[in-house]
Amino acid sequence: MNSIMQAAMAGLGRLEEANALIRLRDRLGSLGVNAELRDNNSALMAHRPGPGLPVWVFVGYGGAYYSWQQAERRHLVDDVEGAARVLAEYVAK
Repeated sequence: MNSIMQAAMAGLGRLEEANALIRLRDRLGSLGVNAELRDNNSALMAHRPGPGLPVWVFVGYGGAYYSWQQAERRHLVDDVEGAARVLAEYVAK
Protein backbone atom coordinates (compact mmCIF):
# COMPACT_ATOMS: atom_id res chain seq x y z
CA MET A 1 0.00 0.00 0.00
CA ASN A 2 1.43 3.37 -0.94
CA SER A 3 1.72 6.29 1.48
CA ILE A 4 -1.37 8.06 0.13
CA MET A 5 -3.51 4.97 0.70
CA GLN A 6 -2.06 4.54 4.19
CA ALA A 7 -2.89 8.14 5.08
CA ALA A 8 -6.45 7.74 3.75
CA MET A 9 -6.97 4.53 5.74
CA ALA A 10 -5.62 6.17 8.92
CA GLY A 11 -8.01 9.09 8.45
CA LEU A 12 -10.95 6.74 7.96
CA GLY A 13 -10.05 4.91 11.17
CA ARG A 14 -9.97 8.15 13.14
CA LEU A 15 -13.33 9.18 11.69
CA GLU A 16 -14.91 5.86 12.71
CA GLU A 17 -13.48 6.22 16.23
CA ALA A 18 -14.81 9.78 16.48
CA ASN A 19 -18.25 8.64 15.33
CA ALA A 20 -18.22 5.86 17.95
CA LEU A 21 -17.44 8.43 20.67
CA ILE A 22 -20.20 10.72 19.39
CA ARG A 23 -22.71 7.85 19.60
CA LEU A 24 -21.57 7.07 23.15
CA ARG A 25 -21.78 10.74 24.19
CA ASP A 26 -25.32 10.98 22.86
CA ARG A 27 -26.41 7.81 24.66
CA LEU A 28 -24.77 8.93 27.92
CA GLY A 29 -26.63 12.23 27.63
CA SER A 30 -29.95 10.39 27.42
CA LEU A 31 -28.96 8.58 30.65
CA GLY A 32 -28.25 11.90 32.37
CA VAL A 33 -24.45 11.73 32.22
CA ASN A 34 -22.71 14.93 31.21
CA ALA A 35 -20.04 13.99 28.64
CA GLU A 36 -18.16 16.05 26.09
CA LEU A 37 -15.87 15.32 23.19
CA ARG A 38 -12.29 16.49 23.55
CA ASP A 39 -9.04 16.58 21.59
CA ASN A 40 -10.46 16.71 18.04
CA ASN A 41 -13.07 14.05 18.88
CA SER A 42 -10.38 11.54 19.87
CA ALA A 43 -11.52 11.34 23.51
CA LEU A 44 -14.69 11.61 25.55
CA MET A 45 -14.70 13.17 29.01
CA ALA A 46 -17.55 11.94 31.22
CA HIS A 47 -18.17 14.08 34.30
CA ARG A 48 -19.06 12.58 37.65
CA PRO A 49 -22.30 13.82 39.23
CA GLY A 50 -20.47 14.94 42.40
CA PRO A 51 -16.92 15.80 43.29
CA GLY A 52 -14.26 13.75 41.59
CA LEU A 53 -12.16 13.56 38.50
CA PRO A 54 -13.88 12.99 35.17
CA VAL A 55 -13.53 9.68 33.36
CA TRP A 56 -11.69 9.76 30.05
CA VAL A 57 -12.95 7.34 27.39
CA PHE A 58 -11.09 6.37 24.24
CA VAL A 59 -11.67 3.98 21.37
CA GLY A 60 -8.89 1.43 21.28
CA TYR A 61 -7.94 -2.10 20.40
CA GLY A 62 -8.15 -1.43 16.68
CA GLY A 63 -11.45 0.42 17.02
CA ALA A 64 -13.20 -2.52 18.67
CA TYR A 65 -13.58 -1.26 22.25
CA TYR A 66 -14.39 1.80 24.29
CA SER A 67 -11.82 1.88 27.07
CA TRP A 68 -11.40 3.83 30.29
CA GLN A 69 -9.55 3.64 33.61
CA GLN A 70 -6.21 3.24 31.83
CA ALA A 71 -7.76 0.54 29.60
CA GLU A 72 -8.55 -1.65 32.61
CA ARG A 73 -12.25 -1.23 31.78
CA ARG A 74 -13.60 -1.69 28.28
CA HIS A 75 -16.77 -2.46 26.34
CA LEU A 76 -17.46 -3.35 22.71
CA VAL A 77 -18.01 -0.38 20.40
CA ASP A 78 -20.76 -2.36 18.66
CA ASP A 79 -22.83 -2.27 21.88
CA VAL A 80 -23.33 1.46 22.50
CA GLU A 81 -26.35 0.89 24.77
CA GLY A 82 -24.46 -1.55 26.98
CA ALA A 83 -21.32 0.59 27.03
CA ALA A 84 -23.32 3.65 28.09
CA ARG A 85 -25.04 1.74 30.91
CA VAL A 86 -21.76 0.31 32.23
CA LEU A 87 -20.00 3.65 31.96
CA ALA A 88 -22.90 5.52 33.62
CA GLU A 89 -22.71 3.12 36.58
CA TYR A 90 -18.93 3.55 36.75
CA VAL A 91 -19.12 7.35 36.65
CA ALA A 92 -21.77 7.37 39.40
CA LYS A 93 -19.43 5.62 41.89
